[in-house]
Amino acid sequence: MTTATEVMKPPRTEVGVLGWLKKNLFGTWYDALLTVGSVAFISVVLYGVTNWALTGAKWGVVTTNIKVFMVGRYPYSEIWRIWASIGLFAVMAAITGVVWRLNIARARRAVTISWIVVSLLTVVLLAGFGENTPIPRVPLAIWSGLMLTLTLGIVGIVASFPIGVLLALGRRSNLPVIKVFSTMFIEIVRGVPLITVLFIAMLMLPLFLPASISGRLSNVLRVMVGMTLFSAAYVAENVRGGLQAIPKGQYEAGRAVGLNEAYVMALIVLPQALRAMIPAIVGQFISLYKDTSLVVIVGLLDLLGIAKAVTGQTEWIGTQKEVFAFAGVIYFITCSALSYASRRLEKQLGVGER
Repeated sequence: MTTATEVMKPPRTEVGVLGWLKKNLFGTWYDALLTVGSVAFISVVLYGVTNWALTGAKWGVVTTNIKVFMVGRYPYSEIWRIWASIGLFAVMAAITGVVWRLNIARARRAVTISWIVVSLLTVVLLAGFGENTPIPRVPLAIWSGLMLTLTLGIVGIVASFPIGVLLALGRRSNLPVIKVFSTMFIEIVRGVPLITVLFIAMLMLPLFLPASISGRLSNVLRVMVGMTLFSAAYVAENVRGGLQAIPKGQYEAGRAVGLNEAYVMALIVLPQALRAMIPAIVGQFISLYKDTSLVVIVGLLDLLGIAKAVTGQTEWIGTQKEVFAFAGVIYFITCSALSYASRRLEKQLGVGER
């Protein structure tokens, strides 16, 4: 004779929403006190911010000057170039999402190459090259607003990554000249603030170029070079940290199957190092993007430079809160998008899981 045993369900306070609240917010008396105090503080702040945003803020300063925020002094007759560039990036983003979601390995290399081609095509499109003249219809000197901020950030990120990888490999090289040069470059650049590098790029870069070239070198290009070299030094140290984390057994395994040192590094060691350092590298890229606001000190009008200029308009005096809140939202959205893409890439590659 068999008897049925009754399965007891766990207490309601240990599972579900109540269980989560008890474990994370009300586990002890001081946890409960901190929770209640934090909720009260957040409620007061949110009420004040919401009340100001809905009733007291003068958002007309943003809606009236939205084109100035976005493109600055870019000629309105050439705005179609910006829309075309946005369309290209939107198409590439959609294709990239499909390729990664479906895990189409053969298409990833083509997508990577396509991003490089599209980036170069966008620069040519925005500047207006290719119309029977080597002089752009829209010179870089008048690029400003969010357009300049994104351009500096994207160019700095894309260009600094390969340079940083080469510097990291150079610092570990057995050739004394390359090792000393890479080490000195990294340590010198990392030893000074970004604003110093920007001033050096503005004042000294033309001294290393022929007069025929330096005379045509715009301030935007000089800043791009300075920010790229600055970021490359930090990327190099991140990559070097990843290389040091790879066990020696990986090198020995590569040599055991007959690969020379270059193939061992390119096919076995470097991919693992870059995969492990994705969070640090992306963090550096986000920092570089936010540091583009420093270019206002050297005379360029990025998003924050335009924001400051807008508050000087007679009809919008005293609207600093609205203007800088709008700029802060843009920075938050773009940085969050980059961080989200990084997390998706980490999940796809299994960083921290295998």
